[in-house]
Amino acid sequence: MSSWFIISLIGFIVIIIPYFFSLEHLKLEEKYGRKKGKKIGDIYGLISGWGFFLFLFGIWFSPQERFINPILTDFSFQISLLDLRIYLINFIIFIPLFVAGVWLGIKGVIQTTLKVAETHRAKKVITKGVYSIIRHPQYLGAILAHIGFSFLLSALQSLLITPLIIALIFILSWKEEKELTKEFGQEYKEYKKSVPMLIPKIFH
Repeated sequence: MSSWFIISLIGFIVIIIPYFFSLEHLKLEEKYGRKKGKKIGDIYGLISGWGFFLFLFGIWFSPQERFINPILTDFSFQISLLDLRIYLINFIIFIPLFVAGVWLGIKGVIQTTLKVAETHRAKKVITKGVYSIIRHPQYLGAILAHIGFSFLLSALQSLLITPLIIALIFILSWKEEKELTKEFGQEYKEYKKSVPMLIPKIFH
């Protein structure tokens, strides 16, 4: 296990702290005033939001043990830049996970706007589009992308920590919903009753 992988994993765990702070809009505004509290929250949001994906990329692309998929091992190609062999079966597994993850992420950002995605400050409860089938499309997209890249790169440690990644994302989702309930009250409670958190309606 490389130091790059360890640093990226620790960074991903630690980034949860400013992420939590970025979600506490009411508390920050109460403590620092509306204008200053909003600015501090936005800074926390930018740092934690971009850090979240930066450390995920670090986990995926860091030097680590590679697993060999026993299926179709003869079908593969070499990527010289990364000194990495991509197996066709892993590439086939990667494609639908990556496409679904990107689709969920983009749809989520389009519906909330990039600013909301970066600062974690929602202006209203969105219940249409992708948010009518899942409450956290971008988080689910991150999980799917993580699994997809772990297979694509045959990244053993990355794949093994998938349960930890899912657990941390669940904690983030729980915290975000706790704060959204404070901000939007009964409206968000009703939304939670009708739309699942991380497993889309089509699987219910």
